Amino acid sequence: MRYLVLVWRNLLRRKTRTLMTLGAIFVSFALFGVLMIVRTAFGLGVEFAGANRLWVTNKISIIQFMPISYVQDVLTTPGVTNAVACTWFGGSYQDKPNQFAVFATDLEQYFKLYPEFKVPPDQLKAALADRQGVIVGRKTAATYGWKIGDHIPILADIWLPKSGNVWEFNIDGIYDGDKTVDTTQFLFRYEYFDENRRNGAGNISWIVVGVNDPSNSASLAQTIDAKFANSASESKTAPENAVIADFAKQTGDIGSMLTAILVVVFFTILLVVGSTMAQSVRERTSELAVLKTLGFSNGLILALVLAESMFLAVLAGATGLGLIAILVNFGNFNSPMLPLMLLTRGSLITGVVLFIVLGLAAGAPPAMAAMRLRITDALRRN
Repeated sequence: MRYLVLVWRNLLRRKTRTLMTLGAIFVSFALFGVLMIVRTAFGLGVEFAGANRLWVTNKISIIQFMPISYVQDVLTTPGVTNAVACTWFGGSYQDKPNQFAVFATDLEQYFKLYPEFKVPPDQLKAALADRQGVIVGRKTAATYGWKIGDHIPILADIWLPKSGNVWEFNIDGIYDGDKTVDTTQFLFRYEYFDENRRNGAGNISWIVVGVNDPSNSASLAQTIDAKFANSASESKTAPENAVIADFAKQTGDIGSMLTAILVVVFFTILLVVGSTMAQSVRERTSELAVLKTLGFSNGLILALVLAESMFLAVLAGATGLGLIAILVNFGNFNSPMLPLMLLTRGSLITGVVLFIVLGLAAGAPPAMAAMRLRITDALRRN
């Protein structure tokens, strides 16, 4: 501990340079935290999707439709516990681009299939009794300031109503869930939707299927698809997590892109810190020679230089990563397009490992040079 003062004084030798280096590391690890949050947001739907649910979609694409009669055919399949149709609606609120999932479904069956979505029974009952009833996620309700009883107009951009271009809804319920649950969805009754749309009546986008034994999901998927083989709308049945993963990949391989960005950022900051430490050691060549003359061992010189590098990396890295962790826990990163904003324990551990590696990697070359420095060469050079 007695050498920490020496390390601290060396860092304060060039205050501006030290502050700029700390700032660069801080920004880099804050960026690391944000990118890991985004990466997690794209992957959490896959990670937390129920293993006991299948999705039946049109074989061509999820944006192609199927007849709602398929639901009854699916329900008669041995091994199926429940099935509910869903149709993507789109729409926008107050002339703003829609940024939350709006779709029509059978509300009662939907919440049976998704028990992680918590809605008070009286609110669900009210929505089932209201033709224009809606149950909306807590996060979307908070974003727009909605509360139970509000009348919400949604401007159509895909499905036009029979009259005008605005759909009218009533907020009858607000569902909740833990932090891994998507609470941005806007769910309304399929009957109201199907009766009032101008075209496409009787068609749906996908079917969510509950299975009694997840180990039989593969064979059950084949059985379901065989029912609709050679029909006008052949189906493709897959585990829910696989469908969500395919949907996310339509925007590109997010994981690979973010990994490439992080590699570039880490390499750049490694060069910055390494350059700073190398310059600092060069400026103190004669002082290091004096320390060795006073009896400081090569190992102690090595440790002192490494301690400077580690101090910079750990202080700034922990501060940047910690700040992002605090902000995301208070909801400052909530986004309707990426509803599950979390800085996971795994990401935090990765960040800690990275700033430790950064400190060691950046400090090792100048520390080795200082350790190998010969007293006579250093004094002659000065």
